[in-house]
Amino acid sequence: MTPPRKVEAPRAESYLIADARSAETAEDLTGDAELIRRSQDAPDVFAAVFDRHAPELHRYVTRRLGDSLADDVVADTFLAAFRRRGHYDVTRPDARPWLYGIAANLIGRHRRAEVRSYRAMARTGVDVVAESYTERVDAEVSASAAHRDLAVALAGLSAGDRDVLLLIAWADLTYDEVAHALGIPVGTVRSRLHRARKRTRAALGGVDPTAFDEEQDRG
Repeated sequence: MTPPRKVEAPRAESYLIADARSAETAEDLTGDAELIRRSQDAPDVFAAVFDRHAPELHRYVTRRLGDSLADDVVADTFLAAFRRRGHYDVTRPDARPWLYGIAANLIGRHRRAEVRSYRAMARTGVDVVAESYTERVDAEVSASAAHRDLAVALAGLSAGDRDVLLLIAWADLTYDEVAHALGIPVGTVRSRLHRARKRTRAALGGVDPTAFDEEQDRG
């Protein structure tokens, strides 16, 4: 007699995994503004904003302040953002300008450390801070010399000019996004960027490491 075939009941955990993956996919497709809005009633949802933007923000802060301060600045940025989420402008789907604006204020508390790091680079010519610039410098300019010269230029910029330059060059924000992040008019962003680019070009012998295309509308 053939024994009856064993029929396995559907495993509940399989459905749970599938539901979780569907939820993750839906969350990935949800705009920042909606996630922040939902986090008002479900605070855990804010973790998706952190997961989405923390790695990029950490790289940016590391370039500005180095590894030793980056962890604390990024953690404090998201803590402040979480506490202020009730005031977020939900008409802006991308939270990056908001987050980078908070980070800019926190970086401002370490201006001396930032300038010291640039001066150290000027002496040694070795640091990852200028990496994104020097990758785009003409091949005839040595990387070491470019690091030194650019570091001197960055150290010599005003805090406001440096913020604008690096938010555009390293954070890849548009003029409008930088204006929103720093709470200044777009015209001020343009004037500060013009001054900063002029200084960095002069430091690199006329080479423009930022390679901005002014004909593209960035805000």
